[in-house]
Amino acid sequence: MFGNFLLKVSDWILQKEEEAAKNCEIPLEEIEEQLKKLYEKKEELKRRCEEEEKMLDSLIERVENIRVTEKLRCEKEKSDN
Repeated sequence: MFGNFLLKVSDWILQKEEEAAKNCEIPLEEIEEQLKKLYEKKEELKRRCEEEEKMLDSLIERVENIRVTEKLRCEKEKSDN
């Protein structure tokens, strides 16, 4: 819910900036700075997602190993009986 609100507010702000830009009311340097910040945020998000994906991959691998070990143990117990 809160994310949707922020998206609407961001959209409204960008609409106002677009209108101001059409009337040459926003310096190009300010727009360039905004773009730079957005690209930096995107790179930061990408890095964090990659780190979290690696962590999840590690957890998946561990659980897969547990599953295989348990499956083999159970199969061995069944064959011993």
